[in-house]
Formats: sequence, structure tokens, C-alpha cells
Amino acid sequence: MSPFQEFSAHLLESRPLSDYTRHLEFEVEAAPRFGFVPGQWISLRQSKPDGEEITRAYSIASPPDGKRFALCLNRVQDGFMSNYLCDLEEGAEIRGQGPFGNFILRPPLRDTLFIATGTGVAPYRAMLQWLLADPERHQNERFWLLFGSRYESDLYYHDEFLQLAAAHANFSYLPTLSRAGAAWRGLRGYVQAHVPGIVGDRTDIHAYICGLDKMVSANRELLKSLGWDRKSILYEKYD
Repeated sequence: MSPFQEFSAHLLESRPLSDYTRHLEFEVEAAPRFGFVPGQWISLRQSKPDGEEITRAYSIASPPDGKRFALCLNRVQDGFMSNYLCDLEEGAEIRGQGPFGNFILRPPLRDTLFIATGTGVAPYRAMLQWLLADPERHQNERFWLLFGSRYESDLYYHDEFLQLAAAHANFSYLPTLSRAGAAWRGLRGYVQAHVPGIVGDRTDIHAYICGLDKMVSANRELLKSLGWDRKSILYEKYD
């Protein structure tokens, strides 16, 4: 499938990640494959009952896999598209266009810090699964995923990332909770509080930041204050 192509796909699976977030698996129809680069996004469109057409962008939450792709979606109060997609039944068809975006791994590969909150972890699921599937891709560089949520129940793909970290010595999974309960044994507080402890005085690392604007801006400014070249800091905002 060529870039920016119109496509239709049907829903293979929909499963909950939390009370208000779902993981959806789709398969593209009438195409030999669905080509994209981990970190890219697609645009989906759907008509409301009154005829108005709504278009929304979503990061792909899976590595390239034939004709399949996955999304990680939050329900949004009074939001038409997110609730429509979360309510889809298996076999339902969607229409879209893509892939788009430059929030992708930049060569040459370096030690890399991935920072996310909420569904901002979606493109990192794609990147890390792709990287760690083949030693020629990850080249034994170090990778850190610093993933922030309020509660443990909102750490999407938590078990998957734990398994990846257990299987790959060069990958560290660092979840942090801003409203952790007494039983939580991991990091606490906002993601930016833990960045200096990871990077130290190094400025030769790539950083990818994905989530809401306030979090993205806080981490960009922090890294620049630590002497980082802004070309080493890539980001994508979800608002």
C-alpha cells in the first residue's frame, strides 16, 4: 500500500485496556499489505447521524504485520469518533487514509528514551516491538520507556512491556504513577521528575515524547536545560 492511500478495514478484535480505553485490531481490505513505519498515524472518518463527516487522527499501536494494524483509544466524553470506534462490534468496517507522520525512529540509531503518558504510549508499542524483534534493528542500543499514569490500572500494555524488559537486557520499562496507592512499588510522580536520573549528564541520547501538550512541553524544556540539542528531541502532541 502506498503512502496516503485511502483504505477500508474491518475490526478483528476489541478488548478493554481500562474502564475507558480499548485496544482495537483491524485488517485492511483489498490490499496485499498495509505498509507504514512504526510511529506513524492514520486518519479515520465517519458520518454522524445528521450527515456531518468527522475525521480524527490516531497513532498506530502495532508494528507492521501484513495487512493488520492496532489502535489504542480513549473514550472522550461527548466525543463522537472515539466512542463510535470503542463501540464497534467485530467485523465492522471503518474508512481511513494514511499512513502519515514523521514521529519515527531517526537514523543513526542511538540509545533512546521514550517518554509517554496515557495513550501516548501507542507509537512506542509499535516502535519497541519492531526494534526488539530483530538484533539487526536494535543493534544492542539501550532503550528506556518512561510511562506515566495516575493509577496502575491506566498503565496500558503494562504486562507486555514487563515481558519485553524481561526478555531484553537493553530495554528498561519505567512506569511511574502520580496517584499511586500504598501497594505500588514502582516510581512515583510525574515523568519529568525521573528524566535526569535516567540521562544523567549524557546529551548523546535520542528522546521521543508523546502525550498532551503540558507534559510534552515540560520535558522538552527540561532536556534543553540539561544541554540537549533540540534536534535530539522528537515529540508528538495529542491536543
